[in-house]
Amino acid sequence: MSSIKSSARIGFTVTDPHQADPPWPRYSDRPFPSCRFVPGKNRHPRHNLYGHAYRQEAPTPILLNPEQWGRSANYLYGIDLYNYSYWWECHEVFEGLWNAAGRHSEQGNFFQAIIQLAAANLKLFMENPQAAHNLLQRGMIRLRRVPESYMGVDVAGLTGELHKCVAGSTRYAPRIRLHGLN
Repeated sequence: MSSIKSSARIGFTVTDPHQADPPWPRYSDRPFPSCRFVPGKNRHPRHNLYGHAYRQEAPTPILLNPEQWGRSANYLYGIDLYNYSYWWECHEVFEGLWNAAGRHSEQGNFFQAIIQLAAANLKLFMENPQAAHNLLQRGMIRLRRVPESYMGVDVAGLTGELHKCVAGSTRYAPRIRLHGLN
């Protein structure tokens, strides 16, 4: 997913994950934040005077039925954030959707799985593989509780790719490709 070099090998601290393959499809036209937030590496977007979202209200999510996922601007933007390594920002978007959907609903469970996948990628980038492994495992358990195809995602295929990540054959969890957009 991202090309990241260890800070020990290159002599400086990498604070911003960079995309290795930018031609991945975008699902929304909303611009990305000016930088990716990495805890302990750069300024907090909302709490720091120089953060990219300082004093901005967190967006109020507009939740649609799972069958109407293609019309949810927040959902599509959250997937873009995940796919382009804005993992903390993705977490923020999906946390709003998770709360709106109900934490114990099928849709809420799906959103929490994506939150956990984004957090796992962030933990891997921050060189905390044990936390990342735990989050990936929890995300996969949650994905077992939704249909094999859900909200435009081939959940079965994604889960298969996640197993490869847990086994160590890939560095980051796979990107999320949406199917069925008109």
